[in-house]
Amino acid sequence: MSSPVLHIKDGYFFEVPKALWRQHYTSLDQVPEFLREAHPHTTVAEFNREMSGKILIPQPFATLKNLHDVKSGFGISKFMIIELVIVILLVVVFKKYGEMVRDGAPPRGRFWNMIDAFVLYLRDSVARPAIGEHDADQFLPLLWTIFFFILICNLFGMLPWVGAPTGAFGATFALACVIFGTSLLFGMKKFGPLGFWFNQVPHMDLPLALRPLKLMIFAIELVGLVIKHAVLAVRLLANMVAGHLVLLGILGIIVAAASASHGIWLTATGISVVGSTLFSILELFVAFLQAYVFTFLAALFIGAAVHHH
Repeated sequence: MSSPVLHIKDGYFFEVPKALWRQHYTSLDQVPEFLREAHPHTTVAEFNREMSGKILIPQPFATLKNLHDVKSGFGISKFMIIELVIVILLVVVFKKYGEMVRDGAPPRGRFWNMIDAFVLYLRDSVARPAIGEHDADQFLPLLWTIFFFILICNLFGMLPWVGAPTGAFGATFALACVIFGTSLLFGMKKFGPLGFWFNQVPHMDLPLALRPLKLMIFAIELVGLVIKHAVLAVRLLANMVAGHLVLLGILGIIVAAASASHGIWLTATGISVVGSTLFSILELFVAFLQAYVFTFLAALFIGAAVHHH
């Protein structure tokens, strides 16, 4: 290939160390059809070189246009597989945790005590203050699931060659839609289909001439309801992507200095390694912080939906 045509981007393949995986196509017939269509003049040797270090994800339900775009059907991406692994992990862990605390006994062991501390903190310091003692407990399973799912997704981003699913807008948008749907569903359940929407306008005693202002306030509240849930998705995405971009920029100093003199390269490498290590520690803190902030805002939005304004 005269130019890099197989782009490196999170999507429908895994990137792994080249020492652990290599493509060994011996003829063009072995190359996936979508790659041959996207690069019709590429030789087998060029395909082997460009695909070295990448594992293609089987696509039984879709046809791909390139390594990260779906031509038709339902494509399975790397992040979908990671999210499925996280869901299975959560089911296994919390099934065991539920069995341990079912009879009211405290869990035994450092790991289970840590899980218990997280769960109790989210109940007593997030859900109940934001939603209320009477209504909070019915939303606790959702808030616990949201918190731990986001947290583990964020932590996966600290692993080499994996990536954080929360760095994809589709994942954060789906999480925000779950909170939005929960607010609508339980708000309408409590106040009725019409009562929920009327409840969006704060109670005001206005003279007859000023009552049309309520229509304006109602429209503003509806727009705000949508915007605040959209921002819930965007802020999580932005925080996760921004951290990785800064880390990439710090490591990029090594590449930028590679063509310079030997002394400058050694200095730049030392600075980059120390800086990336310190920033990775900060990213570890951010992984917990963003999971907490998303859960806290979700509890506030649900609380606003099930209480009178």
